[in-house]
Amino acid sequence: MAKTIIKEVNDRQTTADFVKIPHLIYEGCAQYVPDMDSDIRSLIGSGADRRPFVRLQPFVAYQTNSRGREVPVGRVVGIINERANDRWHTHDARFSLIEFIDDADVSRALLEAVERWGARYGMTTLQGPMGISDFDKEGMLVEDFQLRGSMTAIYNHEYYPRHLQQLGFTKEVDWLQIRVNIPPTVPARYARVAQYCREQMQLRVVNLTKREIRRPQTRDRIFGLLNESYKDIFGFSKLSEQQAADFVSKYIPLIDMRLVPVVKNGEDEIVGIAITMISLAEALQRAGGRLWPAGWFHLLRSLKWKHEDNAEMLLIAVRPDLQGLGVNALFFDSLIPVYNQMGIRWAETGPQLEHNVRELTQWKPLKPEYVKRRRCFTKKIEQQEILKTNTDKEK
Repeated sequence: MAKTIIKEVNDRQTTADFVKIPHLIYEGCAQYVPDMDSDIRSLIGSGADRRPFVRLQPFVAYQTNSRGREVPVGRVVGIINERANDRWHTHDARFSLIEFIDDADVSRALLEAVERWGARYGMTTLQGPMGISDFDKEGMLVEDFQLRGSMTAIYNHEYYPRHLQQLGFTKEVDWLQIRVNIPPTVPARYARVAQYCREQMQLRVVNLTKREIRRPQTRDRIFGLLNESYKDIFGFSKLSEQQAADFVSKYIPLIDMRLVPVVKNGEDEIVGIAITMISLAEALQRAGGRLWPAGWFHLLRSLKWKHEDNAEMLLIAVRPDLQGLGVNALFFDSLIPVYNQMGIRWAETGPQLEHNVRELTQWKPLKPEYVKRRRCFTKKIEQQEILKTNTDKEK
């Protein structure tokens, strides 16, 4: 068995290797949807000033091939989100963007590297896959590996969770995604509740323009709503103004505003928002993670000329005092006719916590299919083992 060497990403070569590893591991995999290489470089590059409450350290695993050359065989990012730890009173290190060949020595070496790194800062638990924020990709796929992935959720090979279980990681939480066929008309239950919300609660649906959302005042209202709505969701930490600006910069150019209904009350306050978008999975696969030389064409074609027949429902947020009162019916009442006009035949949500019964049951009138179970794994960081490993390395 080849010896595995772990290197911190700190120069041009290790950065290039970190970015290209998924292209090697998923070559020929029809289900894998790649991230854009530029997004990964931006995430792991310098930018501490944009996220002052986060520590981040990427690692790359190497093995020596038959020609005596070191080749990349895995990667991982260690994350410490101080704001999340303060919110949940924990000392968690997170791992993210983990990829590895089917070699137990590689997965072990990568995760031990994050454990040692986290222990240096006093962390006592390792959890993941988790991102910097709740709006990053999270959760390792543990079922439905035959289904195509998406732009906003993790896809991984079937052997990944087996490796983590063998390393002593256990389940912390599971998420499910919901897949629905778009009905030709709004189900009666949604239409009835939506009418009640309009008449009795004085709520209405509006569609903002991209220009309006880019305005700091509107953007801050929307992300203030998101922070308030998601504050009790597992792993959530408050989004900063910079994170909100980055989110808008990344996603708004890709979104058709007809697919982003906003709910306002009688005082013209934003009390709810649903963010959905045309799927870009096929376009990203054709682009292969690169804008040049032809990736931009595939994305533009999907966005402007010939889009895919399915949508991604990124999130729904409702002000806490209105949650459970039927406001979500307004979103369905607005989106279903638009989906039909655009030729969208089915839609899939992002990951939703399996124990969030209120969230899961709201889809019942659409006869949902629950797919793509994914898991956040956790493991205690054994300080004595870390110290022993470091001592052995020094010898």
